Amino acid sequence: MTAAPDLLAAIVAATRRITDVRAERESLDALERRAAKASPRGDLFDAALARVDRVNVVAECKRRSPSKGVLCADYDPVAIARKYEQGGAAAISVLTEPTFFDGALDHLTAVRNAVALPLLRKDFIVDPYQLFEARAAGADAILLIVAALAQSDLLMLQRRARELGLASVVEVHDDDELTRAIDAGAKVIGVNNRNLRTLAVDVEASYRLAARMPKDVVAVSESGLQSRADLERLSSAGYRAFLIGERFMTDADPVRALRSLTESRPSTNARDALSAVEGRVPSPEPRQ
Repeated sequence: MTAAPDLLAAIVAATRRITDVRAERESLDALERRAAKASPRGDLFDAALARVDRVNVVAECKRRSPSKGVLCADYDPVAIARKYEQGGAAAISVLTEPTFFDGALDHLTAVRNAVALPLLRKDFIVDPYQLFEARAAGADAILLIVAALAQSDLLMLQRRARELGLASVVEVHDDDELTRAIDAGAKVIGVNNRNLRTLAVDVEASYRLAARMPKDVVAVSESGLQSRADLERLSSAGYRAFLIGERFMTDADPVRALRSLTESRPSTNARDALSAVEGRVPSPEPRQ
């Protein structure tokens, strides 16, 4: 039997080749000088995801995914990001991986110039060079995927990101990866419900890992989230933020879609007042 292809390994290999090419075009010294002009707000990103007075959604700009193909043929990350800001997102994630997601660093730069929200560079970070790229392009945070990194590299990249003023979302999918993220001292841990090796989605992954999440960590659930009920159940399990992309990218009205997840539902009294205005008799309160 032929083994299933390891998509994550393919993406990481492509990322290393692309990073080497970019490093040949622009030296690390030159990139560092560009990055020094930026003022990343890693602390603001962390604080935005930790707020307890709202539903914290990290809304994603993503043209294509390996599992679904092209999500938005007429892709304009700036227009999308502005809609996310209008819709009440806590932060915005911008895909910059070019081969499998049609992303680009230029997308991140353009979004940084258009919105004030904290930005996450969504990519497969495997080299410190990419951290300087992220800072130079206007990111406030970067993604570190545990499955793509040796533990020594995870520790090194997290430390270097912090030194550059960038927050880190450390992404896991199973118990072993969560243990590694905790051992690395991650402050923000994202549970990707999608297995990056097979692309299978299982939202139960977030529930399975919730009990082991340290109390001082901001837990983020990623992928496969569709409804306000999904977010409410995960909030009850301890998740503080939610990274959502395809749900918005395939909706004709991302502002409405985002608000349907983040805005508070009316209370019983508010519904009764609305009923009175519309000339309806409100439903009786349930008996205790």
